[in-house]
Amino acid sequence: MTLRFPLPPLFPATLVHRRDRFFADADLDSGERVVAHCVNTGRMEGLTKPGRRIWLSKPPPRVPPRKLAYTWELIELSSGLIGTNTAIPNAFVGAVLAAGLLPGLGHVKCTPEAPLGILRNSRSSRSDFLLETVEGTRIWVEVKNNHLVYPDGFAYFPDSVSERATEHLEALATKVAAGDRAVVVFLVQRGDATGVRPSDVHDPAFAAAARRVAALGVEFRALAAVPEVTVEAAHLRLIGEIPVDLAPYPTAPVAAFQASLRAEAPAWVRGARRIAGDGGPKRPKST
Repeated sequence: MTLRFPLPPLFPATLVHRRDRFFADADLDSGERVVAHCVNTGRMEGLTKPGRRIWLSKPPPRVPPRKLAYTWELIELSSGLIGTNTAIPNAFVGAVLAAGLLPGLGHVKCTPEAPLGILRNSRSSRSDFLLETVEGTRIWVEVKNNHLVYPDGFAYFPDSVSERATEHLEALATKVAAGDRAVVVFLVQRGDATGVRPSDVHDPAFAAAARRVAALGVEFRALAAVPEVTVEAAHLRLIGEIPVDLAPYPTAPVAAFQASLRAEAPAWVRGARRIAGDGGPKRPKST
């Protein structure tokens, strides 16, 4: 597998704090303090400690103008760079599918954002991709962003309760029951994961649903990719496929990892002083 997905030009900065979930105050290397859009609905466990090195993008001007000029893209830990933008995985997995780099998911047509149906809470939903094979098989593909890796080497999803993610699994199971295939693809935006697990600690309902729908035929796959930044450009490089472990496991060690990371910094600072010009960005897609 070889794929390098281009990232936008990046600006190095230092994280001041994440606040009210969708804002990140940061100091650019020039000394200017800016407010960046945090495109992430989760807790970002272990990633929000003030003083960490981060990278921001600055999308080109548009009409109507963006309320925030910058977007938080990457953060650096001792283990390496980690992607924080949850808008990246769909585009990245789309490129992987187009290049035919996921065995078993070959197709002749790919429809992004295909209507998936009505979820249990009466909200309509869309699947990230609907693939159609030459034989006429339909394959529903749901992409899940993952960046939480514990010392045991596993990436855990989700990093906070996600009712919508559970509802997506239930909707995919209905597609399998109707004769289609359905695949959940986790994208781990860091290079130190050896596998992916559903998190019984962060969201036991999702973990239980994952095991239940897997028994009904929903497939689970995972890809690992690592951000790389050079003087010339930045990209997300595909490492390859890693296993998904759906088997039950002892939760005490995982809970201890969770407590340790959460002690480093809060998920976000609530009601922190607002900086002029940081009007509310649109809520990003939930996981």
